[in-house]
Amino acid sequence: MLREAAIEPRQEPRQEILRTAARLFQQQGYDATSMNDVAVALKLSKGGLYHHFESKDEILFHIMSHAMEITEERVINVVRRIDGVEERLRTLIRLHIQVVLSPEDREITVMLHENHPLPPALRRQINGRKKDYLHFVENLIAEVQRKRNSQSPVTPRAAALALVGMINWIYQWYKPDGPLTGDALVRQYTEIFFHGAVG
Repeated sequence: MLREAAIEPRQEPRQEILRTAARLFQQQGYDATSMNDVAVALKLSKGGLYHHFESKDEILFHIMSHAMEITEERVINVVRRIDGVEERLRTLIRLHIQVVLSPEDREITVMLHENHPLPPALRRQINGRKKDYLHFVENLIAEVQRKRNSQSPVTPRAAALALVGMINWIYQWYKPDGPLTGDALVRQYTEIFFHGAVG
C-alpha cells in the first residue's frame, strides 16, 4: 500500500499540471496566463512547476498533443470500426461534436483557440496531426459521394473543411443551458451536412 502511494505522485503531477493549465488557458487566454498563475493554481512553487515542464510553450504543446490523442481515440478509432460508409460519416459528426462539447476536455478548446503561440517546430507537429484528421474526413466524404453517385459540385476537400470548421466553431457560441442541446446539434448538423454536401 505504502509503496503504491509513493509511486503514484511521480506520474500524476504532469497530468494535473496540464489539466490546470488547460483550464486557465481557456478561461484567461494563453498570453494572459503566466507560469506563476499555473503554479499558484496548483499550490506549487515555480521551481516545482519548472521541474516538470521547461516552459509555457511545452505545456501548451502537450495540451494540444493530448487533444489530438483524444480526437484520434474517441473519433477516428471508433469510426474506423464501423461498417457502412454513411454510418461512419454520421458517427464522425456525432463523436466530433461530443468531443468539442465535453466539459472535461478543455484541451480541445485550447487547441482550437490557441494554436498561434506555439513555436514553429512544435506548431508544425500539431498542424501535421490536424491535417491527418482533415484527410481522414475528406476521404470519408469522398466515399459517401461515390456510394451515392453524387453529382454535387462540392468537392470532398471543401466539404471536409466546412464540416470540421463548422463543428470546431461550436465552442465559441455554445451554451449548455441554451436552446440547442448537444443531441439537437448532432441531428441538425448531420441534416445540414448530408443534404447540402453529399445529397
